[in-house]
Amino acid sequence: MSNKRIAVIGTPGKWSTEVLADHVERYTGFRCVVDMSEVMLELDTGRLLYHDLVLNELDGVIIKKISETYSPAADDRIRMLATLEADGVRCFSRPEQVGRLINRLEGTSALARSNVSLPATRVTENIDAALEVIEQFGKAILKPLYSTKARGMLVLEAGDAREINVRKLREFREEHGLFYLQKFVYLGGQDLGMVFLGGEYLCTYARIGAGDAWNTTIHSGGKYQSYDATPELIELGRRAQSCFDLSFTTVDIALTDEGPVVFEVSAFGGFSGALKGCGIDAAEKLCEHVLAELGAF
Repeated sequence: MSNKRIAVIGTPGKWSTEVLADHVERYTGFRCVVDMSEVMLELDTGRLLYHDLVLNELDGVIIKKISETYSPAADDRIRMLATLEADGVRCFSRPEQVGRLINRLEGTSALARSNVSLPATRVTENIDAALEVIEQFGKAILKPLYSTKARGMLVLEAGDAREINVRKLREFREEHGLFYLQKFVYLGGQDLGMVFLGGEYLCTYARIGAGDAWNTTIHSGGKYQSYDATPELIELGRRAQSCFDLSFTTVDIALTDEGPVVFEVSAFGGFSGALKGCGIDAAEKLCEHVLAELGAF
């Protein structure tokens, strides 16, 4: 057993957070799940406090979940965690890298700069320009810059009445600001989650859509299934995740009529798909990876 003190940044009571904390405790004898809503940063001392625990005195932290929903507030929490690195606390993944993926635009822009295959994407604040994009695409998905599991996304079609799309765009802009419009791609009832640990390929699972849902997320009733990815597909996922220096991540890939495209690289990655789809305990493997990086293995 290692004597390393490693905390899990996550949501107390949630399966993915608790199973990771279980593995850390089994290997180290130390268990601490940190809820960022209860953390305090002392700017004059640089200390980050979770109740009576000084996080700066730990050997490491694993960032499993920063918030139940993505928002600018989640980005603020990442900035608070970044103070730990200044005191030599290892963070898995590094806050700076996680922060690049909290905002959808920043993450997608990094992929585009690296020539990773993406669905056609347009970003604007102008309603007339957005209407032209919808007309050009025929069918578009309007996505909030801060969201996960397809929450808040809208499907807009060129065939709908102009006044309907204008109303939807105005309502969306009031709540979310920028229009992030992506060309609708037909998934054929499934998309893929490709899992990487420390930059190395681990496995691929498929999410199978439920009935008439336009997306395949588990939140919308999708199911996990194993998938045998080709070397070419794995290389696409590897290129996508290499844009970010992450300890653990999942790359979302769709197989379209025009070839595979990457939807996004996850800031945190999920354990459930690897376990249910591939029979791999990714939480345990992440724990072992962290301990190896800390010199405990």
